[in-house]
Amino acid sequence: MNPFVGVSTELLSVPRLLDLIAKLAPEPSYYFLRWTHKVSNDWELKPTENNFPMIEGQMFNQKCELRWKQKRKDSYEVLLLSIVGEDSDFTKVGEDWQTQDRDAHLYSSTETRFPKGFPSKKLDIAQRYFIDKKTATVHFVALTIEK
Repeated sequence: MNPFVGVSTELLSVPRLLDLIAKLAPEPSYYFLRWTHKVSNDWELKPTENNFPMIEGQMFNQKCELRWKQKRKDSYEVLLLSIVGEDSDFTKVGEDWQTQDRDAHLYSSTETRFPKGFPSKKLDIAQRYFIDKKTATVHFVALTIEK
């Protein structure tokens, strides 16, 4: 494993963001999209231009989590949390990362910890902690898929 945390070198347009998602999204990958009035229902559907504008979203798989947040009309800031090394589309954040995978715990449908529409339990969702080696501080918790 070669952990990497990076932010996009510039704000991305919707077409460039969709290209980046396609580049980083092997099968299986899952997508969670957020608007002011709803969240995505089907986590297996890739976002398309018709889904924009949205407030924020994320794509995750076994290798990485990609998060995006709207900063201006049709412009998005992007964060990459990866275990496969550096990516030239991103500026490195931090110096030395280690990761730790942990089980994600699902709660009953009466709990409000996750939005409605959380995917079925057939998905083997886990959490990946990105920990600064020097300070032993967890800076990011990414969603991932268990192997």
